[in-house]
Amino acid sequence: MSHSANPPSNPSNFFVWREFVWGAMAGAFGEGMMHPIDTVKTRIQSQAILRGGQNQKTIIQMVHTIWAADGLRGFYRGITPGLTGSLATGATYFGVIESTKKWIEESHPSLEGHWAHFIAGSVGDTLGSFVYVPCEVMKQRMQVQGTKTTWSSVIMNGTARTRPGPQMYGYYAGIFQAGCSIWKEQGLKGLYAGYWSTLARDVPFSGLMVTFYEALKDLAEHGKQNWIPNSDYNVNNSVEGLVLGGLAGGFSAYLTTPLDVIKTRLQVQGSNSSYNGWLDAIHRIWMTEGVKGMFRGSIPRIVWKFQACL
Repeated sequence: MSHSANPPSNPSNFFVWREFVWGAMAGAFGEGMMHPIDTVKTRIQSQAILRGGQNQKTIIQMVHTIWAADGLRGFYRGITPGLTGSLATGATYFGVIESTKKWIEESHPSLEGHWAHFIAGSVGDTLGSFVYVPCEVMKQRMQVQGTKTTWSSVIMNGTARTRPGPQMYGYYAGIFQAGCSIWKEQGLKGLYAGYWSTLARDVPFSGLMVTFYEALKDLAEHGKQNWIPNSDYNVNNSVEGLVLGGLAGGFSAYLTTPLDVIKTRLQVQGSNSSYNGWLDAIHRIWMTEGVKGMFRGSIPRIVWKFQACL
């Protein structure tokens, strides 16, 4: 008796789907672990437009403020849209990266390696942003609101009201209320606030990270040849590679902090806006706060990206 054999599964299809699943899990895990640091960063970067530019809080002061007003829960405000966006974009990003990188390396062998990863990552960033940006808008607005009482005081004090028009957006009790409220008040434009600023931050970050990693790897190899020439220690398959990746991510995060500040403020400001687009944001932040304003939140951003790039 003959038995019909099942057609073999396509290994490449399995590989791509595996990357989608692992990407989603990695994105959600990273968001869950680092969300408190992201909350501190977001609150530091946005305080100038919500509470005025004078006497802005340091990292320690901001941590104390969040803890005193809201306890541990305050550091996890906005975690639901954060996890939702990370699940979707993590799957899209890593799945698209592997598919695109494979195509680039096969069709353009001269671009193989880290530069293929950069190009594929740029494609992944662009596609993932369609899901990521609306979730990021909801997440960051919920992060800066804190408790209902603290957000009411911001609105009542008038520091968040920067020009005649409707009041600042109301308090969001959850992701669904946030999404519906933003859609009702600002439409699709509100959900995609800071879209181009997000791409302007993420694509250069990927390019800088590749550049720094390659430079650090060459420097490490040069050092090993001079100081430990008989070592078989391979930077590509060791803890050293993880450290170099983290350092590259940290350096890149610092240099792209001004772009992150602009993105955060455009997404947090609401319809009663302080800035008329990202060029206006750059000009006004520079004129009113200088270099210090452009690099607010750089330390928590470096910590976040260092672990993400390990």
